[in-house]
Amino acid sequence: MKPVTLITGGSSGIGAATAQALLKEGHQVAVTGRDADKLAAFAERQNAGDDLMLLPGDTTDPSAVHGAIRTTVQAWGQLDHVIVNAGFSLPGSLSDHIPEAMRAMVLTNVLGPALVVRACLPHLKESRGRLVFLGSVAGAKHTPDNLYSVTKWAMHALAENTRLAVTGDGVGVTLVAPGKVDTPFWDNRGGLPEGPAMSAEDVAACILFALNQPPGIDLNHLQMRPIGQIN
Repeated sequence: MKPVTLITGGSSGIGAATAQALLKEGHQVAVTGRDADKLAAFAERQNAGDDLMLLPGDTTDPSAVHGAIRTTVQAWGQLDHVIVNAGFSLPGSLSDHIPEAMRAMVLTNVLGPALVVRACLPHLKESRGRLVFLGSVAGAKHTPDNLYSVTKWAMHALAENTRLAVTGDGVGVTLVAPGKVDTPFWDNRGGLPEGPAMSAEDVAACILFALNQPPGIDLNHLQMRPIGQIN
């Protein structure tokens, strides 16, 4: 039986690279995203047939989150892994942000992951599966005037909080915290800054490394930077 993995925010960047890698490894992959057109474009590039499921929806919406997980389990009978990836950053600094945009980022980067955890854990306890959170070096090494850093710090806390809650149930929990990655993350921030950067595929390989650990082994925090990145 093929393993079943759900990825939030999987239409581009790290989420898309991870979905592609999992499909190559023989997983059945469900991918959520707010933009149905982007999800469709991603699917066209994969030629994955029935092994790829598209689930348009917003992870800040509890009904959409529960619906995505329910649909995945109903279609494929199980849920083995969940990768909590959906999130975004605002351009500029805290001093520049519009309050409505700040609210949207906090809801997407903090509330959304918490809703996913709440909805998926009963199924992961049944499968004794694994849960991967996409954090950031920014969540461990703060920079001034940076609300995104605050939201990723909260993601790191959620990962450890969840690990404490479910390790006795046989569920693995890993936080993957990348440094600079060349993805569409930078599109609204003036482009990729100069200096070394990883690819989305590099981070996807780290995620698969965590998922493919043998039973009984739990890698809790994987922080990665391109060689040459100082902060």
